[in-house]
Amino acid sequence: MNIDHIATVRQARRGTQPDPVEAASLAELAGANGITVHLREDRRHIQDEDVRRLRTSVRTRLNLEMAPTDEMMALAIAIRPDTVMLVPERRTELTTEGGLDVAGSAARLAEFIRPLSGAGIPVSVFIDAQARQVEAAAKVGAAICELHTGPWAHAFATPDEQAQLDILVKTGALVRSAGLQLNAGHGLDRHNTAPVAALAGLHELHIGHSIVSRSILVGLADAVREIKAVIYAAAGGDS
Repeated sequence: MNIDHIATVRQARRGTQPDPVEAASLAELAGANGITVHLREDRRHIQDEDVRRLRTSVRTRLNLEMAPTDEMMALAIAIRPDTVMLVPERRTELTTEGGLDVAGSAARLAEFIRPLSGAGIPVSVFIDAQARQVEAAAKVGAAICELHTGPWAHAFATPDEQAQLDILVKTGALVRSAGLQLNAGHGLDRHNTAPVAALAGLHELHIGHSIVSRSILVGLADAVREIKAVIYAAAGGDS
């Protein structure tokens, strides 16, 4: 579960509530298999201290999303999350708008990934579902590819739905054939998640905004349990 938007609510008043660390613990107790946070350069939601506290409190796995900058590199090596996911970042965007262009910045990313891997931190790259990006991810030393499911989410329940799912299926197969772990995320909710969860060889789904939004109505624990039930049913009941 991505808990960024727990912090978004907190930052609206610049106070201490709701506490993302408490939310992460509740999510884990409800069955979340890992916690994701995106420490953005503008610190619009998650703060450095949140990540430090989460590193000591998370009992499952901590995934740190970040832009490939020197500042974030130093912080990741100091905190040692279980994984780092590299994402593109623009100050004016409301949320991540697309995948990281690994193919267009391969040399720089290879240099960036090397010290993280050397520190024992597996590196994921958040990419658009394109063959060239998968090929580049393997070359730069990434261990994981997370496919950007935003286009699928926007196409869900439209005539373009099957075409977008076919792209994920095809690209997912390329990720696995490259020897990389297959993850997926962005824009997923309890309505559109099942077909993605059923992708062959899928290892993880990262879902945040829809769970936080749903939790306002039904509570955080039930919101986590709902989406987890959808995922495991689609994956054949495997937990």
